[in-house]
Amino acid sequence: MKPRFRKLALAAATASAISFSFAGSVFAQPTTLAANETVQKTEEMASDTWITSKVKSSLIANKDISGTSIKVETNQGVVSLSGTVKTDAERQLAIQTTKGIKGVKAVSADGLKAVD
Repeated sequence: MKPRFRKLALAAATASAISFSFAGSVFAQPTTLAANETVQKTEEMASDTWITSKVKSSLIANKDISGTSIKVETNQGVVSLSGTVKTDAERQLAIQTTKGIKGVKAVSADGLKAVD
């Protein structure tokens, strides 16, 4: 993922540099702002995708959690867990596991229900 992000960042920086040489100073600032916004959005998407993948794999790898029955979504570092687990203890373990992942800002588990 990181090499791909670096390529996108380099492409955005190159596009900005080229726009400086062709555009007057009046047009340079909006182009730079647009490129910076694009890079930031790409970075957030990559981070959210990485967090989602890491949380999901951590839940599946834990033998005490029914990871395959938990849906994971991430938006700006906030992870939402939904689905069903066998017990409330398993639900709490899933939440704690998720909170332990680098980049997770908060966990919303309102949609994660215990069957018992």
